[in-house]
Amino acid sequence: MNLPKDPVILLSYVNTMLRDRHVSLEDFCKTHNIPQETLTATLEAIDYHYDAQQNRFL
Repeated sequence: MNLPKDPVILLSYVNTMLRDRHVSLEDFCKTHNIPQETLTATLEAIDYHYDAQQNRFL
């Protein structure tokens, strides 16, 4: 599956998937076969960071 290219839309998509279908960021990345470091770097560029306790980017 192709993930959204726009970082804000990507943020919304990832947080929705984390809330509804995945128990962790690691699980999401493995399921979608994407490097976790790439995803976190993309979202950190717009000042969002993964919070494992809440299982979402804040």
